[in-house]
Order: sequence, then C-alpha cells, then structure tokens
Amino acid sequence: MSEQPRTVAIGAFVIGAILIGVTIVIFTLGSGFGQKREKAVMVFDGSVKGLVIGAPVTLRGVQIGQVTKLELMLDADAIELIMVVEAEISESNIRRLGNNPETVADELIARGLRAQLRTQSLLTGLLYVQLDFHPDKPPVFVDLQTDHLQIPTIPTELEMLTQKLEEIDLSKLAERVESIVTGLEHFLADEDFQAMPANLQSTLNSVTALTDELRVQVTLAGPKVDELLEEANETIAEANQELPALYGLVNKNLNAMDAAISSFQLVMSDVDGVLGPESSTTYQLNEALKELGLASRAMRELANTLNEQPESLLRGKRENTQ
Repeated sequence: MSEQPRTVAIGAFVIGAILIGVTIVIFTLGSGFGQKREKAVMVFDGSVKGLVIGAPVTLRGVQIGQVTKLELMLDADAIELIMVVEAEISESNIRRLGNNPETVADELIARGLRAQLRTQSLLTGLLYVQLDFHPDKPPVFVDLQTDHLQIPTIPTELEMLTQKLEEIDLSKLAERVESIVTGLEHFLADEDFQAMPANLQSTLNSVTALTDELRVQVTLAGPKVDELLEEANETIAEANQELPALYGLVNKNLNAMDAAISSFQLVMSDVDGVLGPESSTTYQLNEALKELGLASRAMRELANTLNEQPESLLRGKRENTQ
C-alpha cells in the first residue's frame, strides 16, 4: 500500500514538470525569445494618458513591437516636462530583402519616419504608437543620455488642431464678427432695404401684367401669323414652280452670250490680221499717208506763193533775184 501512493506522487511530479516545460516553451515562443530585438525611445511633448506598458507599436498598421517603459523627465534648464516612451522593436514581423547587413533606421528617419500617438478604442481611451512616414515634418531630436535609437515624434491630430486654434487671434476674430453684425444691423435698418419687399411686389405685379398682355397679343396675333405662314408657303410653292422655267431662260441667255463672245473673238482676230504691222493694208495706208503728206506740203507752198505774189496766177511765178 505504501508503494502505490509513492508511485502516484512520482507520476504527479512528472506530469507537473511536463506542464511547466510546455508553459515555458509557449511563453518563450509567444514572447519572441531568441529573436533579434532593438530598443527605441520616443519623446512626446503632450500627455500620454491612455498609453500603458505593453501597448502595441505599429508600422503602417502592422505591429512590430510594444511599449516597455514610460518615464517622465524634467528639464531643469528649460523648465519643461517631457515624456520618454521606450519600446522594444522586433524584426519578426518585418521581412527584410537585400544583402545590406547594416541598419537602415537612420535612413528611414531621414526619409520621414515619425512616431505618433493614436487611439486604439474610443470606449477604453487606450493609446498605441503608430510609426509612419511624414517627409513634410522635420525631425526633432531631444538630447537624451541613452544608447537606444531615438525616433522623432509628431503631435497627435488633436494636438495639431489645438495648436491651430491657439494660433487664431480670438480678439481680432471677435472684432470682425462684431463689425459684420453691426454692418448687418445698419443694412437691415436701411430705408431702401425696408422698401425692398414693396418694390419687389411691385415688380412682380408689373411682370405679371406684362405676361398677361403678351399672352393676349400672342392670342390675337395667332391667326395673322398662321395666315402669313400660309401665304409664305404659297409663295414658296409658286417659286418652286417658276424656278425651272427661269433656270432654262437664264441658261439659254448664257448660251447665246457664249456664242456672241465667240463671234466677237473671231472678229477681233480678223481685225488683228488686217491691222497687223506686216499686212498689205497697213503698207498701203502708210503709202497713202506719205502721199497725203507730200500733197499737204505742196498746198502749203502754193498758199505761201499766193500770199507773197498774188499776180502769179496771171503772170506766173517770179524768179527770186536775190
């Protein structure tokens, strides 16, 4: 009987040892023991309420680590409070390509890698750290005595909205609103604005009367317009009937004109042949003109002789003794 309880105790011890071993293995695998891990620090100016140890650190939505430490620091020189968040980054969820063995964290930061607090759930108010690229945000580093990688941070969307609201000059905005309200009061109290409804009603009445008058004019002019359209249709029909005959007459006259032009061209060619510089007619005309010139000269000499010696018709021409 004494051996059976001892056997049970040994069996229970072995089962317990196996369970402890399985638990250690599961814990080791779950915590990523043996994987390459790096520490990183992030400095936030605002409140980190809702951020707890164990909160996830994500890169574009993929968890690559978790928050391991929260530390509040006081800068005695600048009298400022800063929150230092330390996180453990694991490469288990980052598939690395290429053969470059060196770290690329500095290059990622140079290309705009920034840390920002985001809300996990609106119900619980818990926060997490989101890593993403914001090349338009210049990196801001804080002088910390740490050997870990420092990732620059940017304010949350609510903090950026608060900063923009703080930059607004509320006094000037109130003055502008007050001036606008005053201008509206003066505008609404103006006599012209007060008379606007009556003027508008009068205008509407005038438009209504004009519309009625136009409707009456259109009603009266309807039959005349129809009659005018009928006459226009008749005129067009008659023109359609007369156009073929008119076209034939015009075509006939054009043909006669073409024949006359052809005849005129023939006559002009004959005239060119008769009056040409080498034609016989031109030669005879030139000879006749020469004889006429000689006869004219003789007549001029006779006239001179009669003027000087009128008696030459009876006695004959005297000889010049000189």
